[in-house]
Amino acid sequence: MKTIFMALAVVAMLTACGEKPQANSAGKHDVAPYGGTGKAFVDSGWKESDKLSWQSHLKARTQYGQNDHGRTN
Repeated sequence: MKTIFMALAVVAMLTACGEKPQANSAGKHDVAPYGGTGKAFVDSGWKESDKLSWQSHLKARTQYGQNDHGRTN
């Protein structure tokens, strides 16, 4: 019984050695969020690198589309 426990402990310790490093795929961190991604799939009416347009679109999403408190009442 003790040898089985020891074998499981060794296996558990060795599993961490096989883990691959995780790369951050969230995008560039040196660009402001309103800077854009350069991709074609963006919200219509939003202009890339326009901070005021970015803020107005976020405000609209919060008020109309992603506000769960408004949906429950």
